[in-house]
Amino acid sequence: MSFQNNPHTFHIPVLGLCYTMDTPIKVAHYGISSAISLVDDITMEKLREFYCQKFNLPFQSIPTKTEDHRAKRITAYLNTVQVIVKQKFENLKNSVSQKEEELEKYIAMLPDMSEIKQKFNQMINTADMKQKLSEWLKENLVAGEIDVNIMSKLDRDNFKDGEKLPSIYSDAQASLRGFALSDLSSSLVLSAGMNPRLYSYLEEFEDFYPNAQMELKKKVILKVSDYRSALIQGRFLAKKGIWVSEYRVESGLNCGGHAFATDGFLMGPVLEEFKQNKEQLIETVHDIYVKALAEKGKPVPEKPFLMKITAQGGVGSNTEHQFLLDYYNLDSIGWGTPFLLVPEAVTVDEQTLEVLVNAKEEDLYMSDVSPLGVIFNNVRGTGMDLKKEAQNKEGKYGFPCVKKYLALTPVFTEEGTCTASKEFQRKKIQELKEQNLNAMEFEKELNKITDKACLCNGLTASSLMEYGLDTKIEGTAVSICPGPNLAYFSSTYSLKKMVDHIYGRTNVMERTDRPNLFMKELSMYIEYLNGKLEETVKPFTDKQKKHFVTFQENLNKGVEYYKELFQRCKTQLEDSTSKNNLMADLEKMKLELANLKAKLV
Repeated sequence: MSFQNNPHTFHIPVLGLCYTMDTPIKVAHYGISSAISLVDDITMEKLREFYCQKFNLPFQSIPTKTEDHRAKRITAYLNTVQVIVKQKFENLKNSVSQKEEELEKYIAMLPDMSEIKQKFNQMINTADMKQKLSEWLKENLVAGEIDVNIMSKLDRDNFKDGEKLPSIYSDAQASLRGFALSDLSSSLVLSAGMNPRLYSYLEEFEDFYPNAQMELKKKVILKVSDYRSALIQGRFLAKKGIWVSEYRVESGLNCGGHAFATDGFLMGPVLEEFKQNKEQLIETVHDIYVKALAEKGKPVPEKPFLMKITAQGGVGSNTEHQFLLDYYNLDSIGWGTPFLLVPEAVTVDEQTLEVLVNAKEEDLYMSDVSPLGVIFNNVRGTGMDLKKEAQNKEGKYGFPCVKKYLALTPVFTEEGTCTASKEFQRKKIQELKEQNLNAMEFEKELNKITDKACLCNGLTASSLMEYGLDTKIEGTAVSICPGPNLAYFSSTYSLKKMVDHIYGRTNVMERTDRPNLFMKELSMYIEYLNGKLEETVKPFTDKQKKHFVTFQENLNKGVEYYKELFQRCKTQLEDSTSKNNLMADLEKMKLELANLKAKLV
């Protein structure tokens, strides 16, 4: 089985619930791959109607009362995206003798070492070029992948008339079914940890198994933060007869969206472990996979399918991009946060875009606003945060819970409650009042309850507002979750300009004080551990002390790894756009770690 030969060495990962929901329509015909979040079928339905009108496609609504409406809406939206992308891509391939701007843009954005680019430039200078070139383009140009993302944790059970529905109607399983039954031939990105119930459901769909030609119509990508997790999940899926085609390593903290902190496992050492053990990982999983396929009576590959290793989280310069590709033998690098500033690729309303453009380091912070109870990257000045602050000042706490995608907390009701909801916060505040705490303690606990924000609406309002679509459910208060890397990008950019920045053909960053991505992640982990030490009641229990010591030791191992790496790869890591001294930065981090160690004694 062979993958489509992706013409680019970067991809655009999922950004929030809605920001990349229509990104494939914008960029896939240029050969750029991106991912759609499958959380919000309500917004998908609105966007499907919008795009059907725009491209003169038939549209028939799928009401909420329709049986299995969630899966059907997702299938319908993905099929619509595929039709539009295919149409735009065919137009581009046929544009040699007509409108050539799109074709020129496709070729211009490719990496300079791209075989397609080199062959195109060679052919364009030969005789009877038009006919030959037209035929060659149709055979060789490749569209970007229309991938989808399911956040495994968001797997709420659903109810009808007070009765719990079978598990296949849970949010994540319905999302999976929506993708599995679509016409797409692309990848499912599974993120936010292992969900055995969801993973097992993959077995039900033929598209995830090899066909007689040894092709996988639908592939699986696992987003992981360490090698051990990849091995466990890869083996689990292999036993089901499911091959993991890509392990997408994401920085635990130096990323956008929800941040799933590890116990001090840093990106560099994690990627090194994948580099050293990739062949072993392939062999181990392949042996289990082949046995499972044989037992199911499925076609069995003679040799292992291709397995990609990719990385994302905090990458911001061509030097970093190329180093990750070359040193760790990676297949692609995810560029997320910078694309929030590229309207040609990602859909953000003008007011929020202005907040992003003007954001500085102090405006970007790790917050507790997510109802999931997981750290959430945030930027000061968003509509949702301003609305929440204004409400709280008036003593009006919480938000109406309409979509319920994050209603996962099993208290007060069997159906689950969202911790940002009015109902939940009202009851929690009442419980708090009954504890007779002093004023300071009461205020502290009240802030913990009322800090939560409605992400279901906040993360979708922006795109709907940008297109002038109905926001009666969502309102106009926007949430957005850029990574800290945003501080060093301070304008909006054209798609071509950002791609040229990725490939080192231009530099869009005016500042020269942006830290190296490895150093930024390390500093964030030190700050994170320090915060945990400060907030934990003393004296530490044996279990707490063991955890903190392990965390600190992992960071120390990371420092030693980087010390050796920076000495060996100094020339490859030196960034002409930055004045940072990596070894000096590392020594500073070592000192901070030593100070943390003293707090553990």
